[in-house]
Amino acid sequence: MTPPVSLSTVDGVATITLDAPDARNVLNAASLDGLAEALDTAQVDDSVRVVVLAATGRAFCAGADLRGDTTAADVPTRYVGVLARLLSYPKPTIARVQGHVAGGGNGLVAGCDLSVAVRAARFAFSEVRVGAVPAIVSVVVLQRMPRAHAIELFLTGERVDATRAQAAGLVTAVVDDEAGLDAAVATWVAALRLGAPGAVRQTKEVLRRVPQLEVGEAFAWAEQVSAAAFGSAEAREGMAAFAQRRPPAWGR
Repeated sequence: MTPPVSLSTVDGVATITLDAPDARNVLNAASLDGLAEALDTAQVDDSVRVVVLAATGRAFCAGADLRGDTTAADVPTRYVGVLARLLSYPKPTIARVQGHVAGGGNGLVAGCDLSVAVRAARFAFSEVRVGAVPAIVSVVVLQRMPRAHAIELFLTGERVDATRAQAAGLVTAVVDDEAGLDAAVATWVAALRLGAPGAVRQTKEVLRRVPQLEVGEAFAWAEQVSAAAFGSAEAREGMAAFAQRRPPAWGR
């Protein structure tokens, strides 16, 4: 059998691909284990600067495998593990959404730092329409989506277009076709590679942590982070490169 998830790394970009198009890239034990393993592999690979989450076929991800054992206790646990990895991932992540997204698939999109979808893609939090609840996915989605949008989309389960998903905060950008997807991903990858790897990693931690802290605690922690960053080897190299009008070591 062909594995439902593949990983390839080219020029510092790791592409993790949901590759079970005939099954609409559903989330089951095999695909979730594949996602977790690929994310872990890319995380420890020092050559990887950016991770792209992609898919094949007409659907990006149709959510839970409704034809499989959806009550198995370990499937939700595996799903939590994948989403937790995305939320705490130290490297930038981009969702390349080439097709429809339903149920738990929305969590994969929301868990990435940036996401681009083709205009023809449709998004649905379809859980309530099959008697389920968008509980686990809400932990990730509600960090991006304002409550007013979530109320409508979660409660109705209605399919919406990519433009609406963008307005709701789920998607960063919408393009016309797959060529547009590749162009958007390439633009973001180029921009992300201009940042120092350690600084990008620490900036992701700032984005995660500061909103959870009281203002005084946030300033105290941020002061420590800032002082450490300005005293780092990366900062010395970056400032020297700026003064010498040359690309820094990480941007060459």
